[in-house]
Amino acid sequence: MSENRKIGFRLDPEAGYFKNGGVNVMAFDDIYPEGHQSGVSILMHGKRVATNGDVRYEPTPGQWQPVPKQKERTPDAAANAITTTLSFPDMDRHLKGFNPMIYPDFAFSYTVTVRGAGDAVEVTVDLAEPVPEALAGVLSFNLELFPGFLFDKPWIMDGKQGIFPRQPNGPTLSREPNYLRSLGLPAPENGIDPEILSGGNKGYNPIVADDLVSLPYAEGKRFISRPDDPLLRFTVESETAPLKLYDGRMNHNNGWFVLASEIPAGVTKGAVRWRITPHVVDGWIAPPVVQVSQVGYHPGQPKIAVVELDDRDEKREKAVLFRIGENGEEKIAELSPEEWGKFLRYQYLRFDFTDVREEGLYRIRYAGSETEIFRIARDVYDRGVWQPVLEYFLPVQMCHMRVSEKYRVWHDLCHADDARMAPVNYNHIDGYRQGPSTLTKYAPGDHVPGLDHGGWHDAGDYDLRIESQAGECYILTLAYECFGVDYDVTAIDQTTRTTEIHQPDGKNDILQQIEHGLLSVVGAYKSLGRLYRGIICGDLRQYVLLGDSAAMTDGIPGNADDRWVFTEDNPFREFTAASELAASARAMRGFNDGLAADALRAAEEIFENTEVRDRALFGKIQAAVELFLTTGDGKYRDFLLAEKDVIVQNVRWLGWIACRAVRALDDEAFTADLRQAMEEVKKDYESQSAETPYGIPYKPYIWGAGWGIQSLGFRYYFLHEAFPDLFGPELCWNALNFVLGCHPGSNTMSFASGVGARSAIVGYGLNRADWSYIPGGVVSGTALIRPDFPELLEFPYLWQQVEYVMGGGSSHYMFLVLAAKKLLEEKE
Repeated sequence: MSENRKIGFRLDPEAGYFKNGGVNVMAFDDIYPEGHQSGVSILMHGKRVATNGDVRYEPTPGQWQPVPKQKERTPDAAANAITTTLSFPDMDRHLKGFNPMIYPDFAFSYTVTVRGAGDAVEVTVDLAEPVPEALAGVLSFNLELFPGFLFDKPWIMDGKQGIFPRQPNGPTLSREPNYLRSLGLPAPENGIDPEILSGGNKGYNPIVADDLVSLPYAEGKRFISRPDDPLLRFTVESETAPLKLYDGRMNHNNGWFVLASEIPAGVTKGAVRWRITPHVVDGWIAPPVVQVSQVGYHPGQPKIAVVELDDRDEKREKAVLFRIGENGEEKIAELSPEEWGKFLRYQYLRFDFTDVREEGLYRIRYAGSETEIFRIARDVYDRGVWQPVLEYFLPVQMCHMRVSEKYRVWHDLCHADDARMAPVNYNHIDGYRQGPSTLTKYAPGDHVPGLDHGGWHDAGDYDLRIESQAGECYILTLAYECFGVDYDVTAIDQTTRTTEIHQPDGKNDILQQIEHGLLSVVGAYKSLGRLYRGIICGDLRQYVLLGDSAAMTDGIPGNADDRWVFTEDNPFREFTAASELAASARAMRGFNDGLAADALRAAEEIFENTEVRDRALFGKIQAAVELFLTTGDGKYRDFLLAEKDVIVQNVRWLGWIACRAVRALDDEAFTADLRQAMEEVKKDYESQSAETPYGIPYKPYIWGAGWGIQSLGFRYYFLHEAFPDLFGPELCWNALNFVLGCHPGSNTMSFASGVGARSAIVGYGLNRADWSYIPGGVVSGTALIRPDFPELLEFPYLWQQVEYVMGGGSSHYMFLVLAAKKLLEEKE
């Protein structure tokens, strides 16, 4: 066990960061500055209070501003220091292919040294070459402060006091004239020239928005954050340039509070020298966290509560299970712990209460910590668990529709002017790339008909990617086929382009949603003669839209604000989409036969005409599976049997796909070889699941792993269906429990918004600016703050933790709930 007393900051060679009791300081462990994860970070008593301590071109940078490139990180336990060498900017990361950026032509290298110094850490920045005089006041060393722990709380700067506001408050301040002169531009007398600010466009440009900042709330040499709270109080002292407290939300809605020191001209050694002193509460250890499903359990379901403990916590107690009745709580059982061991930075215990089958309301308490109230009931998944995906999330995400819920309008009719052909040789900020040809009969800028119907907005940026559109149709189709979903609470009218939530129209909602997705994918295929890569706005001002999607364009085709449609030559993605279209055609038979025929025709044409290269064979195998299941045509069966060796040799990727067709293929040799290969897959799942206390393969990287775990459960279901003697149902149940609250970190909320006793009610969706959520949206979930801190913050602008997406984010979750329900009913 680690020391829990404050002993001064020491570099732990094994952990790779500084420790002092319950406070940790990381130095360049993380690699994601755009997501507020990099540089110097401070964790105080279980909460990350500050991050991105590093050099930047502006005091309040946004996600598209240039970032440094980390070259070498050298921990030195003997010297009690970490030295990191960086260069600025990282040209490969942010400037490639995107021209509107206006930044000084000054590239440089530097080192940041963080050294433990008793109860403080000292941060020193040394430059390889001095900053030119023209850039004095431009570069700064910044430390970003997480707003969620600061709203309405105090700060002190050199004796001046203030309160961190919930909204950014003016006045604003233009950047120093020296900055503009370094660009060869005139310095305005009052504020920044509007043409410079807008790039000659629409007034606000997120790329150059950092030319306008908030007037600092305070300036001085000594800053104290949260003097009211011993668990969160820390002090920063500058031995060089004064500290300035900025509000990064003034020019970027997703910004944080920022403490910055400008780097003076003409200096190399010790250009920045800070002393950071976090207050350490002597003897503090993290309270236990009891993790269960926030929804509850079916009586026949395995029930494991996981308790997360501070690595320094040596106490072990029994957990107590209570039933909540009409007269309050009643003690039902004492549960003895199973010592699981260490995962990430914590120790874990497991408490098995599978034998408790009586229906009712329950709570578990361990060492003063307790769960939310959860249910044990046979109907635990019957209402308000998977249904919000169909009731709310999918309707709200519908593009080219007006979406209402009684008095509420979620968004008005949007993007009726879709879409113009994207420019060639163009690299879009969101990853779309158009090559030297449009690959169609349309020239760049031409209006492409047939793209103004169907589809769902993916995530918070309103684009329609082929994998999110066709992929969503596919997952919904398999849920419909596997579980017979028949649910009607929504009126969808493609003629009037209106959607009314909680207004039945006599049609199965899941089929209407599949239809809506196909209208976009198939409509585009018929117009373009090929699949689209996606549809997205071409202007960054549109891209950062917060609010009603109808405000993005004027709805009149042919104008400059129309979204762009991109194409690509990507055989793997084309074959994968073909498989999804072929499957979706089955769902449309008898519901929209014309659309079913068009979807199947497109899938067949792609299968026949697309070149197989690189990994595209994997996609073609999936397409053959779904085309065979849809048509029964023997040529697809013959293709699959001929590719048996490829499938068996790549069973970890193709196994679940082959399992979908193994019974329909009805080939003894194919089945035998596939089963034999699956023996190794089973061993992989078992060994990987044993590496975590949650009984699932889980290796966090940066982003929340919830979507990946849902996808794993989705694929695993087909392994179980094909070979139930090899693959039991437990992994499906464990994956669902993970998403519903049994996951690492102190925030035990359900990733599914509005589902369970405690859930993600602040999500990165279209209403994120209101700190709100979309019921049935499933967030990305607990992220990893490197190297070992699991984090899930209630903050709407951390896409790697609370974003909603299409193509699996919610539909995989819905499938998983329905699968768990079916498997439990079969078990009974």
